[in-house]
Amino acid sequence: MRAFRYRRPADVDEAVALLDADPEAAYLAGGTNLVDLMKLGVQRPDLLVDVTRLPLDTVETLPDGSLRVGATVRNSDLAAHPVVRRNYPVLARALLAAASGQVRNMATTGGNLLQRTRCVYFQDTGKACNKREPGTGCAARHGQNRDLAILGWSEQCVATHPSDLAVALAALDAVVEVAEVGGTREVPLVELYRSPGEHPEQETTLPRGALVTAVRIPPLPAAGRSAYLKVRDRASFAFAVGAVAAVLDLDAGVVRDVRLAYGAVAHRPWRALRAEAELRGRPFTPELAGRAADVELEAAVPLAHNAFKVPLVRAITVRALTELAEAAA
Repeated sequence: MRAFRYRRPADVDEAVALLDADPEAAYLAGGTNLVDLMKLGVQRPDLLVDVTRLPLDTVETLPDGSLRVGATVRNSDLAAHPVVRRNYPVLARALLAAASGQVRNMATTGGNLLQRTRCVYFQDTGKACNKREPGTGCAARHGQNRDLAILGWSEQCVATHPSDLAVALAALDAVVEVAEVGGTREVPLVELYRSPGEHPEQETTLPRGALVTAVRIPPLPAAGRSAYLKVRDRASFAFAVGAVAAVLDLDAGVVRDVRLAYGAVAHRPWRALRAEAELRGRPFTPELAGRAADVELEAAVPLAHNAFKVPLVRAITVRALTELAEAAA
């Protein structure tokens, strides 16, 4: 591991200024992704800016009914929060499906969202990876790609975003609060991430030095009827092979509103807008759920070893929505 300097800023403005001034600096929160990559030599920051002591660790309900989650709230604390468990079960279940209890006790909300989109080749410095070293190629494109993207990938990168939390937040229309040089702004979570295109090394739309300070989830009464299904190779501490976050609101059996997002299928959390449009305003049936998933997955372009993801994602879409519909009956 490369030697590095360490700073603990007094406030958010100082943290942003430190990152903005040093192109090789990195924020340190839980460290569950960054420290691993530093040990592998994939990331080599010369300065770590520790943001864990900043006052960003609260969960609060705002006057308009939104839920504001500070960026340094630990994943385990967020999953156990009574408002999250009652009003946003999809969020609690996504968090509990992630990693292990020990990792959840360290991982933070902001750090989880900004963990690197990656595959095994990204973490192996002896292999070609456009994300790690632009212009060197993508070894995964014709290599070990069973777990990688079927939607929105490019010839430059086929990695998938690993966050379960981000998938649930995408389905909930969450907004990310960001501090950067010159002030603060808000970014819809689905606009936080970039598709790989020609520059897979640019994973988010944030400028250098930007610090995620909070995530705000709008009031969504239907989110009390929500689910998260994750398929993985092991029962714990494994990334998804396919995942779906679902919110379903029925009125006399007719779909009044629905929110769907997929995980482990793209370079970013994938909001299934075409599937949602197919479902809204129609009497719910499992067959309709299957047709809606088919509409969304028409754009899928599987790689050599992951065509199974198309029927898998279809199946978990049908299962999640059907279970929600049956619970509402």
